[in-house]
Amino acid sequence: MAALPALPALPLRHGCEDHWTWNRRDRSHEVRLYGPGLRVAHFHPNWSSGTAGVRGTRVLNNGRYYWELRISQRIFGTSMMFGVGTRRARLHVDAFMNLLGEDEHGWGLSHKGLLWHGGRWTHYTKPFRENEATTVGVLFDGIAGTLTYYKDGTCLGVAFKGLNEVREPLYPIICSTAAKTEMTLALMKRDFVNLQDRCRAVILKRVKSQTQLDKLALPPRIKAYLSEPLADIVQPFQPVNKYVNSV
Repeated sequence: MAALPALPALPLRHGCEDHWTWNRRDRSHEVRLYGPGLRVAHFHPNWSSGTAGVRGTRVLNNGRYYWELRISQRIFGTSMMFGVGTRRARLHVDAFMNLLGEDEHGWGLSHKGLLWHGGRWTHYTKPFRENEATTVGVLFDGIAGTLTYYKDGTCLGVAFKGLNEVREPLYPIICSTAAKTEMTLALMKRDFVNLQDRCRAVILKRVKSQTQLDKLALPPRIKAYLSEPLADIVQPFQPVNKYVNSV
């Protein structure tokens, strides 16, 4: 019997789960957020007359993070983009354009297979198949200063370098020009900072809420340290209709 092909190695597989979501206060008015933890971004719910984006809540600088975006089968239009940027990266414009990377405040990959930064583009990979759902992985290495993309589990190689030299906070960003398109924040991983951080991750596998943590007989400083990741978790909810109770 022939051996099964080895599965691709998951980036940061020895790290721990990360907890962040899309920022309901830092988005285009043409982006609706819904689903568990508000991790689903729905662009242009009626029709599109421009480009809309949303920023994530995770500050990336000086760490190693990996996240996956499940892109709905509605892949089309001028530009659907995934990457990182500062708070100065625009999240809405009344024009169809490659918004993430239009200037020095963003670094993005479009579904056309092009990398954008500083208003310039370079070829990076094959264009995505239109109307075919796909998963995009993003690996941010704040130590090496690199941004690497994955497509359906396949590494596409380093896309950007020098991100460790950026002094402003960097955040995950997605944007789209196409109407009724969706991107869902799925798997999220981060690397450990030190042994103390690793020990905390083990404890939080058992202690999953602030209520459970408050019941432990621990010194206040230890409780405060353990509770830091819990503050990043957005409580999930399941609306009956995705356009009801969305934000």
